[in-house]
Amino acid sequence: MKIKNLSLHNSLLNTFISEVRDITIQKDSMRFRRNIERIGEVLGYELSKTLKFKPKVINTPSGECTMNIVENKVVLCSVLRAGVPLHNGLLNYFDAAENAFISAYRHHKKNDPDSFEIIVEYLASPSLDNKTLILADPMLATGQSVVSTFEALKPFGIPKEIHLVSVIASKNGVKYIADYFPKETNLWVATIDEKLDRKGYIVPGLGDAGDLAYGTKLQK
Repeated sequence: MKIKNLSLHNSLLNTFISEVRDITIQKDSMRFRRNIERIGEVLGYELSKTLKFKPKVINTPSGECTMNIVENKVVLCSVLRAGVPLHNGLLNYFDAAENAFISAYRHHKKNDPDSFEIIVEYLASPSLDNKTLILADPMLATGQSVVSTFEALKPFGIPKEIHLVSVIASKNGVKYIADYFPKETNLWVATIDEKLDRKGYIVPGLGDAGDLAYGTKLQK
């Protein structure tokens, strides 16, 4: 797996990441969503540099010019609900992309609250055959949700290339998915944190991205 960790180089991305982590700033859910969206835009822009381009003649009011335009047929897939702001950020740049959505969540067992399984209940996707799949999940913690999502997408076809996009990943999660996905897969991540707590949440991380974006949920 090819890992593109954007935090290795200083940029304005640092500001957006620091604000989604900050316990005071993240109380503003609208700003939290917008910062996740902006991080998605930055990651999408960097990702776009690796895609294939083809020349296209553009007619302007004063003549013609040739521009190189993205050739890839892109499918954006996000994990509900936390993935929606990240999806929107990517869609702001890949505005011609097709879209897929999946609900994948942690189900904690009552007799063992520290263990969980990933439950997939809903999936809508176009054909993935010979397309560029961008799979967006803001928090790559254990990596299990991304793997479960990709497994659920397999009946929809074989993508030509795969890009995984996350805001924050753990080293554990990166290793887990690296052992699962094809070697040609690209991981685009804003930053990578050291560890997970015993419940499988990223430390220092930022908390529950879905709750911060859309409000606290009741557990099943």
